[in-house]
Order: sequence, then structure tokens, then C-alpha cells
Amino acid sequence: MPAQMTTVRDATLALLRRLGMTRVFGNPGSTELPMFRDFPADFDYVLGLQEATVVAMADGYAQATRTAALVNLHSSAGVGHALGNIFTAFKNQAPLVVTAGQQARSILPFEPFLHAERATEFPRPFVKWACEPARAADVPRAIARAHQIAMTPPFGPTFVSVPVDDWDQPGEAIEPRTITTANPGDPAALDELAQALAGAERPALILGAGAARDGAWDAAIRFAEAHSARVYAAPFACRNAFPEDHRCFAGFLRASRQDIVAQLGRHDLALVVGGPLNLYHTEAPGPHVPEGLALWLVDDNPAVLSWAPCGRGILANSRSALETLAARATPGVRPAPAPRDPVAAPDGDRMIDRLAMHRIAALRPRESVIVEEAPSSRAAMYDLLPMLRADGFYTTASGGLGYALPASVGIALARPGERVIALIGDGSAMYSIQALFTASRLNLPLSVLVIVNHRYEALESFGRHFGLTKVEGTDLSGLDFCALAAGHGMAARRADTPEALDAALAWSFATPTPTLVEIVVD
Repeated sequence: MPAQMTTVRDATLALLRRLGMTRVFGNPGSTELPMFRDFPADFDYVLGLQEATVVAMADGYAQATRTAALVNLHSSAGVGHALGNIFTAFKNQAPLVVTAGQQARSILPFEPFLHAERATEFPRPFVKWACEPARAADVPRAIARAHQIAMTPPFGPTFVSVPVDDWDQPGEAIEPRTITTANPGDPAALDELAQALAGAERPALILGAGAARDGAWDAAIRFAEAHSARVYAAPFACRNAFPEDHRCFAGFLRASRQDIVAQLGRHDLALVVGGPLNLYHTEAPGPHVPEGLALWLVDDNPAVLSWAPCGRGILANSRSALETLAARATPGVRPAPAPRDPVAAPDGDRMIDRLAMHRIAALRPRESVIVEEAPSSRAAMYDLLPMLRADGFYTTASGGLGYALPASVGIALARPGERVIALIGDGSAMYSIQALFTASRLNLPLSVLVIVNHRYEALESFGRHFGLTKVEGTDLSGLDFCALAAGHGMAARRADTPEALDAALAWSFATPTPTLVEIVVD
């Protein structure tokens, strides 16, 4: 091959550079190595020690930057390891371009070692699009298309399988295209909704993660104040979209039919923006919404609108729709909603999760970001650790564990200079404990707070729901998170009294390098 000839690798790296995707999240395998021959100095390879960890780091980075992130995985085994967090990225609507190695084309007929059989089918249905290009020369074009699809609402992961011998084949430059994707919504439908709001006496606004993805924080505040609407967080919302100390904020909807009906019973109209309302965790009979409630839904994901059991749906960008509806309001028509009753701080000095949340709220830096995966302590977090800034909270939309700890690494990479706090249960932490290595290597300002209750408490709670007297496989006693942190190169402290907790939190939040605090609760 002439020295001046452009290779597939050259064309792909040039494309990635033009797309701004010069940070690669990966765990290398043999079939990926030729992609990184003469790796450019302006690219950055972020190493994760397991593929699920890699995908979650990229997911956090993509959400925090609102741009697609590039993930590089090994063929079948590596993609298999990553599938849990590919599923989470799909539910998070995180824009990822996932590339995976494949064995050389010339030996694929012989089922070679470490090849991927039916490579494009393996990650489905949790990728928006998957491709193994028919020709080596088509690899850059496939990656360009994967980027476009990942960044078209609803955002999500895409997948390209690349045979190992493609990278050194002749290629040609690909110019990225610009596609306008934000949907302002049907004007006639929004006009009808505006009229319905004008006639409502007690409107509610319910915000899902899509409102945060669309940057609708200010628009939601304007809407709530203009319409004197109570504002709720949608069930299991994985992002924060409204200041939780605002007088219009009414709290968090729970993921059950009876609770949703009870919580919305005071309202005659509810507008759900950016996420599902009827997201259930356990089955139950009864209506989906209170009798007489007019329900409207705005989302950029047609799938969410299609499976909603009731309500009028409008396909639209959350911010655009809320701005339009806020501008159509007549201020002063309704009295401002009374603020919800404050939650009392925990009494006494028992080391319980409510005390931990209260102290984290008191001591955290004002501009910090919370990345949470402590399911059994979520109620305490809702009550005592309010989210007060836009893009200040992230968690998993899928319910799968092993997301938040590595995602906090990706978010810290995306938000240089800001304190990121990973709030993790002890059971959750062990799903992706390898993320401590990457945080240490990158020297990120990350505080890892592990709530240690020595068991899978969320499962214990579900056991009580199902009437079990004993739940098998939930005992986690014996884990030593300070030792685990030290083994990954991270400083750590243990806190098992309120005094030790305050001292450890102050130390962690003031330390510019990554730290871990093991918070032992009753």
C-alpha cells in the first residue's frame, strides 16, 4: 500500500476528530488493537478494568456533556460483559457510539477464536442501530451514521462491529453531516393544551429525566410560577429537572398505581414532561390516574407516548414545549401553591442513613453533583438531600446495578473543577468497584461515599412486600471498603459515629484527589 494512501483508521480518526469524539472509553482486546496503531496525541484513551464499567463511564460523560461518547469493546465476550450497562444507557437515553472488535474477515468462515457470531444481533434490543459494514471502506461511514442516530432523539447507544483487518485497508474521508433534531411540537396540539391549562383550577407538572436532558430547568420554573402549578418528580426519574427547595415543588411520585392516584388526587389536570408517569415496580389493580384528572404527556420518545396507558400525547422537545406553555399563561389566575412541609432532621446520634443524608446535605460543596445508586436509602435522600442545581443529579433509569460508581468517573471527566459525589450502597458498589482504579489514575475530584448496611437492604424490603420471613443471599458482612479503596490507589476513611462522619466528609470534600468514605449505618 502506498505510504500516502488513506487507511480506514486514518479516515475514522479524522471523522472522530471533526465530531469532537477524541476521548475513547475502552478495555482493549486483541481484535481492537490495530485501531490504535500510532494513536494520535490529541486523543485520550480512558481505561476501565471491565467492560460494564467502561460503558457506564462513557454514559455519564455523554449525559454530562450532552454529546455522544465513543466506547471501544472487545468482540462477543467484551460486549457480553457490557450488556447490563448498555441496557442502562438505552434506558438513560445516553448517546453512545459503541465499536467492538471482530475477527479478520478472511477467517470468519472457520468460526475463529474470539470472533463474534451474529455480532449486530447480540446487543439488540438495547441499541438503536447496529451494523457490521459489508466492506472495510464503509467503516467510517457506518460510524458517522451511528453518531447521527445516537444523537437523534430519543438519544441512545448505537453499535458498529469492525473486523480487525479493516483498519489498515484503503479508506476515504467522510464529512460529518448536521441534522436538526429538536422537535418544538405540533402548534395546534400545544394550543389545545394551553387552553386546557387555562381552564384548570389545580394543575400539576410532573417532570421526568427528559426535561433535564433537554435543558428545561429554567423553562420548568417559568411554567410552574406562571401557572401556579405544583411540581412533582416522575417515578424513578434518573435526572433532576426542578429545584427541590422551590415553593412549587411537591415531592416525588411513587411507582405504584394506588400511590400515583392518591398523590395526584388534589389535581384536575396533570402535565407529564420528559418521562413516563405510569412506571410501576409491582403489580396492583385499580385506575392509573384519579377519576376526573385530565392527563397530558410531552416527550421526545414516541415509545414512551405509545405505552402510556392513558392521556393525550404530544411528541416534542421538553424545553420548547414548556417555554411555549409558560408564555401562554395568564399570571395571577390561581394562588401560588403552599410549600410542602419541611422534613425534620433526624433526632439523636444513631448512625442511620437519614443522618448520613442530612450531614452530606449540610457539608457538600454548593456546586457539587450527586451520582446515586443506594436504592434502600433513596427515601432518606429524597427527604434530606435536596437537589438544588440544574444537572446536579444522575442515577440509573434501568434499575440495573453497577452504573453510578463508574458513571461518576465519566461525569467528573466531563465537569472539570466540580466536586462529584458518588453516593453508593455497599451492594451496588461491588458491581463496578473497578471504577476506583480509573478515578485514581485520572486523579479526579471525586468523593465516593459508600453507605454500608452489610446487606442488600432493598431486597430485604421486597421480601417483606412478598411476605417472606427470610430472604436468601442478602448478607454482605465482611466487606472492607477502605481496604478496597487502598488496593485501587485511593485514600479512604471509615465513619461509624456522627463525629467521625462529619470529619470524614469535610476531609473528602476538601481533598482535590479521589477519596472514599465508608459510612457504616445501623
